[in-house]
Amino acid sequence: MKILENYTRKLKILGMAESTQAQYLSAFNSFLEYFEGKDSRYISKNDILNYLESLYDLGVSKSYINSRINAIKFYYEKVLDNPRDTYFIDRPFKDRKLPTVLSIEEVDLILNAIPNFKHRCIIETIYCHGLRISEVINLKVLGIDSKRGLLYVRDGKFNKDRQVALDDECLHNLRRYYNQYKPENWLFNGQTKNGQYSATSIRKFLQKAVNQAGITKNVTPHTFRHSFATHLLEQGVDIRVIQEILGHASSKTTEIYTHVSTRYIGRVKLRHRMSA
Repeated sequence: MKILENYTRKLKILGMAESTQAQYLSAFNSFLEYFEGKDSRYISKNDILNYLESLYDLGVSKSYINSRINAIKFYYEKVLDNPRDTYFIDRPFKDRKLPTVLSIEEVDLILNAIPNFKHRCIIETIYCHGLRISEVINLKVLGIDSKRGLLYVRDGKFNKDRQVALDDECLHNLRRYYNQYKPENWLFNGQTKNGQYSATSIRKFLQKAVNQAGITKNVTPHTFRHSFATHLLEQGVDIRVIQEILGHASSKTTEIYTHVSTRYIGRVKLRHRMSA
């Protein structure tokens, strides 16, 4: 189908990650199937709102509907090059759920419950530098600049690169890891020397360690990124600096950690005196 070819070409030209391309294509294809037989160039705003309403009726999540909206807007605004102000859809509000955060003691318990040194280094690297799981598996040996004390994070979210200060203790363990495992390209290689480590495998060994440590919170690799940011905030690091370290495009994304930080919550205490 010519429409999908043009859509795919535009996704590639704009340098979107393969996973994002797949999500957009899947969402847009569902949209086309709903309007089967109708020229997509002439689908009206009211038609689209009816389509979105049908999704609400199916009881799908708000994030699911948002993904459809993004895919539709991409077609009309990027592929067809229509002006942005001529096409607008009210987006559903996102559920604002607070992130799960571990205490420093809980982080230590989990790390100590990981028997494999390589696995421990992976989780420690995520936590000490606030990385996403995709970023840790994309780390390369040459991305460790021990002389300058920097970790180079390549192809982060929205294909953004950034530099993060290397944690001294983590660097010490990474040196031990390097001498033991001798990685050549990817810092954390998979079953083969040239293969990347699997995100699924990370989640599996982490869950075992969480259970072993007796932690009842819902812990994922991303929990360590949340915990890293929260701990920095509690130590007095400016939120703008944390935003830069995490690679957030907007400070509003980073501000979520003020809702879970004891530094901020702990300030609000009711002063009262019980009557005798």
